[in-house]
Amino acid sequence: MLYSILYSLHSTYSIFNVFRYISFRTLLAALMALTISFVLGPVLIRRLTKNRIGQPIRSDGPARHQVKAGTPTMGGTLILFSLLLSTLLLADLSNPYVWLVLFVTLGFGLIGFVDDFRKYRRGNSAGLHARHKFLAQCGIAAVAGFFLLQVPGFSPTIVMPFFKDVHFNLGWFYLPFAMLVLVGASNAVNLTDGLDGLAIGPVMIAAGTYMIFAYVAGNVKLAEYLQISYVPGAGELCIFCGALAAAGLGFLWFNAYPAQMFMGDVGSLPLGAAIAMVALVTKHEIVLVLVGLIFVVEALSVIAQVTYFKWTGGKRIFLMAPIHHHYELKGWPEPQIIVRFWIISIICALMALSTLKLR
Repeated sequence: MLYSILYSLHSTYSIFNVFRYISFRTLLAALMALTISFVLGPVLIRRLTKNRIGQPIRSDGPARHQVKAGTPTMGGTLILFSLLLSTLLLADLSNPYVWLVLFVTLGFGLIGFVDDFRKYRRGNSAGLHARHKFLAQCGIAAVAGFFLLQVPGFSPTIVMPFFKDVHFNLGWFYLPFAMLVLVGASNAVNLTDGLDGLAIGPVMIAAGTYMIFAYVAGNVKLAEYLQISYVPGAGELCIFCGALAAAGLGFLWFNAYPAQMFMGDVGSLPLGAAIAMVALVTKHEIVLVLVGLIFVVEALSVIAQVTYFKWTGGKRIFLMAPIHHHYELKGWPEPQIIVRFWIISIICALMALSTLKLR
């Protein structure tokens, strides 16, 4: 929107020629998202507190979490507003990938909002029924996957990291694969969101990583040099990823331990799906397992705990799942768990970036 207006002036005023560069607009979008977050964060906290929209604490969670009861939640709206506004103003809205990512973010955000609102109205941690939430996620993922396959030039192939000649063309089977990636990533981030700043740190790291992937995948010369799949138009998602990382940083200012507000499902569900959508577009779907290893481990810990509990008639693998609660009950201080998980995320991101050259 703003990009189209200002870039159209470049023929008259040469200074506006800078808007043709994705790198410049990415930086501008990041600064805009960060500024919006800093300005609106205190306003949102006051509004949430005034309306008593606080976080209900699950009764079976760690006992020391009870002191967090009533902390303002649904802070993910701050991330979404900063992210979407910055993207709409500075991205090329004629690019279909931009609209697909925005659709997924808004769609999953709406599911999270309804879930959080029901928790607020009922005064407990029971929101949307799990089945209804899952079906809604699958529906949005199916629509996004279908239209992704309709984009001219997009290939339904899976590229294996570290192997330049190993790829699989799934055809229409790419649709259920895309649904799996979107829904899986969304729920994995949601499960990770259990400590102050725990989820948003790896989300920011993943967004920064995929900003680089989007840039090289959308640049024909770099893609050819690195021997990765060239995806025309994918570079425009750099603006989205840059805004996402910066919006997350702005939110972290208020979410850092001890948190002034929580993101809620309105934040965790769309953030995971948004990163997954960028992974699909840039043809780095498999690498998402490495970039988001923290999210994967958190999700697997829940699956393993529930499965083992049912098979053994009540025995447990972990003291509590997701796994960050296991370390809490082992006596690790909350800030220590958070920072160590961030460090692991950074290491995984660096390893993922190495796949650009090691193949």
